[in-house]
Amino acid sequence: MSDATPRRGPAAAYAGFEGRVGRTVAGSQSWWPPPALAPAGAPNVVVVLVDDVGFGDLGCYGSEIATPNLDRLAGEGLRFSDYHATPMCSPTRASLLTGVNPHRAGVGHVAHSDPGFPGYAMELADDVATMAETFRASGWATYMVGKWHLTKDSHCSDAGPRHSWPCQRGFDRFYGILDGFTNLHQPHRLVEDNHQVDVDAFDEDYYFTHDITERALDMIRAGRAADPSQPFLLYLSHGAAHAPLHARPDDMARYRGRYDAGWDALRAERCARQVELGLLPPGTAPAPRNAEPGHDVEPWDDLSPGLQRLFARYMEAYAGMVDAIDQSLGRLLEGLEELDVLDDTIIVFTSDNGASREGEAEGTTAYYVHLLGQTDLEADLGRIDEIGGPTTMPHYPRGWAMAGNTPFRLYKINTHAGGHRVPFVVRVPPSVAPVDEPGSLRHGYVHVTDILPTLLELAGVAPLATRGGTPVQPMAGVSFAAMLGDREAPSTHREQLTEMLGHRGYYRDGWEIVTLHDPMTPFGEHEWQLYDLRADPTELDDLAAVHPERVAELAAAWERAAWDQQVFPLDEGSALKYVIRPPWDERFERPVTILPGTPTLERWRSLQLVMLRSCDIAIDVDHAPGDVGVLVAHGDQGGGYLVWVDDDGLHAAHNDGRGRLAVIDGGPLAPGRRIVDLVLTATGGNRWDALLRLDGDDVGAATGWPCLFPMAPFQGIDVGLDRRSPVHWDLARRHGTFPYTGRIAGVTYTPGAPAADAPVNLVDVLRTMGARFE
Repeated sequence: MSDATPRRGPAAAYAGFEGRVGRTVAGSQSWWPPPALAPAGAPNVVVVLVDDVGFGDLGCYGSEIATPNLDRLAGEGLRFSDYHATPMCSPTRASLLTGVNPHRAGVGHVAHSDPGFPGYAMELADDVATMAETFRASGWATYMVGKWHLTKDSHCSDAGPRHSWPCQRGFDRFYGILDGFTNLHQPHRLVEDNHQVDVDAFDEDYYFTHDITERALDMIRAGRAADPSQPFLLYLSHGAAHAPLHARPDDMARYRGRYDAGWDALRAERCARQVELGLLPPGTAPAPRNAEPGHDVEPWDDLSPGLQRLFARYMEAYAGMVDAIDQSLGRLLEGLEELDVLDDTIIVFTSDNGASREGEAEGTTAYYVHLLGQTDLEADLGRIDEIGGPTTMPHYPRGWAMAGNTPFRLYKINTHAGGHRVPFVVRVPPSVAPVDEPGSLRHGYVHVTDILPTLLELAGVAPLATRGGTPVQPMAGVSFAAMLGDREAPSTHREQLTEMLGHRGYYRDGWEIVTLHDPMTPFGEHEWQLYDLRADPTELDDLAAVHPERVAELAAAWERAAWDQQVFPLDEGSALKYVIRPPWDERFERPVTILPGTPTLERWRSLQLVMLRSCDIAIDVDHAPGDVGVLVAHGDQGGGYLVWVDDDGLHAAHNDGRGRLAVIDGGPLAPGRRIVDLVLTATGGNRWDALLRLDGDDVGAATGWPCLFPMAPFQGIDVGLDRRSPVHWDLARRHGTFPYTGRIAGVTYTPGAPAADAPVNLVDVLRTMGARFE
């Protein structure tokens, strides 16, 4: 080797090389940087996360829903009766993947808008390492399928940036959705690895739950064929059973009539089974029917026969979704057995939060627009036979969520147990760690942040110290591995902060303080309720007045932890958090031209052009006699609008989200180069007036079209056809995606002014209203 002094700087020749370099290969000594290789016999890891499934929704947790495969998993593993997620989906996913509390990881709320605060960046922080990053660094293959929901809306489009997408957070492969939910029959936007999957139409028997299961097995099979010695990590994150409640007809049919007795009877049945199974202490009764204002549930027997029939049908759809989740688990276990790796695989099965009350008191067949608080029971009753299928976007009434969270109080988003105490099943093969009495229960407190430390300990993987040169935060969770081998081992997770939408909670050694915060009311010590969870697991006996000193102690602990975990600022309920955005997002409100052949413009990106604002949609079309098809479509069966040509006539239609179409007949479309405009004028009150123009002349009009805010149109903009879930169902039944047979030069969206009462115009008012509670 030359004795010359090496050049200094980042490109120094042979820097870090530990062999010897001579003038010839024969006179040199080879050296290779050691690859990341898992130790021989390292276990595979599978984490299955379901969505909005409550404590009492699974067979081995007292449910009547058939879950034989999960029951098998529980029989071969362990069930935990005191496991806690966070009260919301994205925060739970952040903590599951990082072992860090959600606000500290940057995801203190559902990953949509970014209000500009560290605890609510709505994407994982740079200084937290994910489960996938950690296992991959130690030699595991890392796969993910299903729902991600850890990327803010403005980063989900094809323009990215992609730094918070799954493959940039440690997964070798990804297939699923970036959003928080989708149409399970006709997903609005599938992503594979780092690109959108181009799908114009799905087969009639397509179902997302089964699609992602087969994709997961494809990934595993491919990896095992390439290198059978490499262990894998699979994160299977279901979109089910989040709304819209979509189930296959055969799965729903198994539960027809099962829920006719209603939620009160179902809750009593489930609680009795939970006691019988040992999940609850003998003598435990379910909490009384939720009666808090805004959270209350009507007695089933007080409902009319028509409403009972409608509400029972919603629950049949939900049960069909859970049944399909179990089928998915069975297929996964079968696939692992076929590969002869099941007995080398750790499996975790849990839910992201409690059952959801988003359907409010009456449920809906129009989830995407129901979030506005609008109900239409007559329309829902008229669509009862469509519930579960692709033409409706259902959510059940909150009475079923109350039953789903049996025996606990309240729902998803709440810091009471119904919001976060959920099923948790772990199967650890004997080759990995001894398990004290497989099929038994564990009653110690476990938190979602404990999952990653436990898996790392079982797999013999060291946590990452740095990520991209940045020191990694220590995990907040602690391993519960000792509880696997000793059923009497105490919990090692002694304290836990919880916060969601202003609801607060703090757990310490069996005692918990919680609040049920009313939006736009002061935060204060008067809100705290105190429960001794060892004697009162269903939080019935508020001891705050009996033990004020304990309340003060735990409240002070909550305050310290909240500042340390970057929980502040709290959401006072003004909705300001959803309105304020970084100034550079304004570029998405500028005019844009979309050409034929362009993949569907992503959901959020499309919404910025029309959401609660006026907009001119100009279609440059060269029409010849006999040309037919869709010129532009935005939305799906959950709400949207489209413009099309048929029989040389011009038409526009609006779907209000409940399947009701308002059609504008624009008359004949003469041959030649034409400019067709659909002009939407935001008039306030969440309404558009619509004007259809041809070459500058008015040819049709409509008033009072709903703007479809906040989640619709959920499928983005298509030019020249209507992909996947159509805006106009009957048109799609006749013509499929109905591609336009002529030539479209382009479609230009020119956003106009927001409606006078749009939240973006009320920022100062909202800030003033909310500042009263500082």
